[in-house]
Amino acid sequence: MPGVVAAVSEGLHFGEAYPVGLALAGIAVMAAVGALSHQHAHAFSASVIYLAMGLAAALVIGGLDLEWLRPADDHALLEHLSELAVILALFGTGLKLERPLNWPSWSGVARLLLVAMPLTIAAVAFLGSAAMGLSAGAAIILGAAVAPTDPVLAGDIGVGPPGDEEEREPNFSVTGEAGLNDGLALPFLLLGVYVADREGTGWLGEWLLTDVVWAIVVAVIVGATVGYGLAGLAVRLRDRELLDPRFDGWLAIAAVLFIYGVTEALSGLGFVAAFVGGVAFRRYEHGHEYNARVHDGAEMVEKFAELAIVLLLGTVVTVDGLQAPELSGWLLVAAVVLVLRPAAVLVSLLGSGLPAPERAWIGWFGVRGIGSLYYAALTIGLGVLSDAEASQVFWTVCVLIIVSIVVHGTTATALSRRWLEGHRRPERT
Repeated sequence: MPGVVAAVSEGLHFGEAYPVGLALAGIAVMAAVGALSHQHAHAFSASVIYLAMGLAAALVIGGLDLEWLRPADDHALLEHLSELAVILALFGTGLKLERPLNWPSWSGVARLLLVAMPLTIAAVAFLGSAAMGLSAGAAIILGAAVAPTDPVLAGDIGVGPPGDEEEREPNFSVTGEAGLNDGLALPFLLLGVYVADREGTGWLGEWLLTDVVWAIVVAVIVGATVGYGLAGLAVRLRDRELLDPRFDGWLAIAAVLFIYGVTEALSGLGFVAAFVGGVAFRRYEHGHEYNARVHDGAEMVEKFAELAIVLLLGTVVTVDGLQAPELSGWLLVAAVVLVLRPAAVLVSLLGSGLPAPERAWIGWFGVRGIGSLYYAALTIGLGVLSDAEASQVFWTVCVLIIVSIVVHGTTATALSRRWLEGHRRPERT
């Protein structure tokens, strides 16, 4: 039939796009299985491999002039795919953590969120305006977009799954920070939207009340009550053999979709609710074997989703895109990785009692990932920036993600092992 793409046609037909695409998808899945099988030995290796595969695919797409995703036109697709990957990762991250909910246990995380993150946003916004020539609104949006650290990539050097009771520093702070800063960056991004789209400061009270206070309170309430309630319901149904244990892992997907949807419908911070929901789910009979099975299912889905988005990111990279940030944008990326993030963390952890090597370790591993891609795509969709500024912000964020994955991926194993040996040595003597 004319106009219908068929998987079967008459005669010989070599190199058609659909079967070739299926073959490449098979290679991609096999690569993921192989890379994830050795993830414990090579932190971030899977993401580095998938990024390389995506960039190689981008060369083929560009060389053959094939029709493919264009961020300016297909930002909604990038936004929603990365959004889904992030919420799955955040819920899974919350499932790992079982420290008591008090200041001594979470003070490191709080310092990173309340001090290091705003300092990073402010520094990036300043450089974005002064060095890159961005407007004030665009500069704040850029700062907010690059602020989140990635929960999946950070999880590779963070705490282990349920049952791994060793939630020591600095691993716990890296994991807890990554679980919350994806959501807490949104109010800052909306602050940039207000600055870009409105005049004066009459909107400041509205932003503070609705986009900060209301959004956070709703997220915490919904995440905590629904997460805890779903865990209790699931355990009771399992005890009555009304839920098949083979599908335990799927409950994480159902739970986080429900939590996120309800929170967003109430104008709350869905990313925060997803993480809080995972923490609350874990709090219900935290020693129950059910938690481990739910976490294992969620972790597998989140890792494959993360790798798929990293692969997709690589495929949309173009020469024009890499040139969009200009030299000033590339220098800002280097500054974020090498200076701004480490310095902000060191300042935030002053007086925390953590040894200097641990503070430096946390500062170095501020890997950027899919949360930043979500905010970059969202920036285009909001339409408050000019096309030129939106493109510059988007590609600067993408360059930072790529550089972060490569730089942190190639240093994670060696530095983590060196820190671990130094951490354990006193215990042996």
